[in-house]
Amino acid sequence: MKLKVCFTAFYFALSNLNPAFPQSTQVSLVVLGTIQDGGSPHIGCNKDCCKVQDEDKKVVSLGIMDFSSGKHWLIEATPDLPSQLRAQNKLIQSSHPSGTDGIFLTHAHIGHYSGLMFLGKEALGAASVNVYAMPRMAGFLNQNAPWSQLVTQKNISVIQMSAEVPVELSKNLKVTPVPVPHRDEFSETVGFIIQGPSKKVLFIPDIDKWEKWNKDIRDMIHAADIALVDGTFFSNAEIGYRDVSAIPHPLVSESMEKFKDLDPADKKKIYFIHLNHTNPLLQQESKELKHLKNAGFNIAFKGMKIEL
Repeated sequence: MKLKVCFTAFYFALSNLNPAFPQSTQVSLVVLGTIQDGGSPHIGCNKDCCKVQDEDKKVVSLGIMDFSSGKHWLIEATPDLPSQLRAQNKLIQSSHPSGTDGIFLTHAHIGHYSGLMFLGKEALGAASVNVYAMPRMAGFLNQNAPWSQLVTQKNISVIQMSAEVPVELSKNLKVTPVPVPHRDEFSETVGFIIQGPSKKVLFIPDIDKWEKWNKDIRDMIHAADIALVDGTFFSNAEIGYRDVSAIPHPLVSESMEKFKDLDPADKKKIYFIHLNHTNPLLQQESKELKHLKNAGFNIAFKGMKIEL
């Protein structure tokens, strides 16, 4: 079956949203953000990349919608959570009192869980939102303020996941956490395999290096229909003012070399995501973006829709 991916970017400002989301399949995924944890414009950045205020740039998040049940979930609780939840609710035409039926977390770095703060009494005052987390991540939330207050006040209900054990959300949908090596100061780190009725999406926004993983990323890509993978930095040249060894990620240039011998059909599955504000792939006319596309790869964009 030919994978149906909508390549027409659209903006999530409510004034521009078409409330009718295509429902040609029962389960759909939408990319709600593609930027690294610090966002863009990035704090303290005076470079050209941050001079233009771009409201369309949001921190990495995915929305999953099951139209057969009317339920929907988020992957990642970002600092942009309020606008991302509002956008997803608009798409599925939902007025869910807590905004979502659940949130899946990859790890305890600020762009991936700090949005939980908006579920507390100072903001939404949510009622027992299911938050799916790995054991160390669950312990981090339960044992450390202010996150523990969300638990004691019953704004969230932490549900512990197990490595490579699917979480079945409906008969049409399951999400499987896959551990990956990353800077695990406060929690372990996982990616997710999101399986719908007929399509599978691999989501690995953060990993130290592909070579450190006990799995072969090329095999994982081959087994998926779409792979949203870590593209934080294109090259070391972007962050000369910091020690890149302290913030390891597979450089896009390294990943392209690793993936260069993949079958063209597998290359087309690859979408780089979690882009740092310095990444030249965010510049529409950059030579790096042209090189990446000519090599058969893609970058994810906010509003990208995948029918599962």
